[in-house]
Amino acid sequence: MRNKTAIIIIILAISGTASAGGSNAGESAYPFLKIGVSAKSQAMAGAFVGLADDLTSLYCNPAGLTAVIYDLRSPYDYYDDFGEDEEVAFTPKIKTGKQNKFFATYINYLLDFQTGFLGYARQVNDMSSIGASVQYQDYGTFDRLNSSGSPPSTGPTTFSAYDMAFGLTYSKRYFTNISFGVTAKFIIEKIDSYTSDAMALDIGALYRFDRGRTSIGLAVLNLGTQLKGLTKSHKDPLPLIVDAGLSHSLRGLPLTVNGDITYPFDNEIYFALGGQFESFSPFLLRIGWSSAGQDYKTGSSKDKYGGFAGGFGYQYQDYCFDYSYSSYADLGNVHRVTLSLEF
Repeated sequence: MRNKTAIIIIILAISGTASAGGSNAGESAYPFLKIGVSAKSQAMAGAFVGLADDLTSLYCNPAGLTAVIYDLRSPYDYYDDFGEDEEVAFTPKIKTGKQNKFFATYINYLLDFQTGFLGYARQVNDMSSIGASVQYQDYGTFDRLNSSGSPPSTGPTTFSAYDMAFGLTYSKRYFTNISFGVTAKFIIEKIDSYTSDAMALDIGALYRFDRGRTSIGLAVLNLGTQLKGLTKSHKDPLPLIVDAGLSHSLRGLPLTVNGDITYPFDNEIYFALGGQFESFSPFLLRIGWSSAGQDYKTGSSKDKYGGFAGGFGYQYQDYCFDYSYSSYADLGNVHRVTLSLEF
């Protein structure tokens, strides 16, 4: 007999940490889709939908993929030659020569589950970009036990489990300031000999105001249906999310502030606030806090850190390294490492 208890523990562990709290927590399939995949965004507690200025947009807001092709002017360069009292219009400049971008993240998640994300984007022309991505989660190997708690006398003595999602993204810019994007995803899950699969869409929009210091974003993620459940008689809903964000680069201060409001349909609304300090560029410091951290608190001394995050990034020519640390209070901590390059 297969160890159904272990299978349940796997599902609940991921559901509980990716969607802790709320009366509907754990009711959706594929909760790994809600685990933030970028060290940059997660260092700011996931507040990124309104910024979406790198290949993290493949995951959180596909509209941001076209914003990646622009060299946005410095947030401190807003004045004309006649003085500092009159601001000039914002005109983004198209990047030249770097049509391809690659992005890879490794995450040592809670319970030592191994998670990763690979992304690639190509600039098609001045108005549009395409991308592809793979997200995975490996739960490791588990002992197979019979009803008495002993290994089976015949057959395999272990089993494994994993989730994967494959995405194709298209993003297009309209006029100067607004972009739209969509990602089509195919999702699969395997637990021992049981498998399930689903199809989903991510839809996003991003608007940058004329002077370039402020942008707003909106994304609807995991809009779709399960094609096949783990059993023939049951199908689960997908973890549908609506996320709205605002990003603003402060005038005269080397700081970009981001805020997100997130509504997961299988949980309660939460918000996140994060910032990126640019004084030491190309070395960037980041910090953030998410109200979702309240769900991880258990009354221990570590509760005060729940929901806090931080990290840094370093840009060297066409390469970028990002690191983030996220606290889940008594549940533990999560470290993310992201490498990206342009070519």
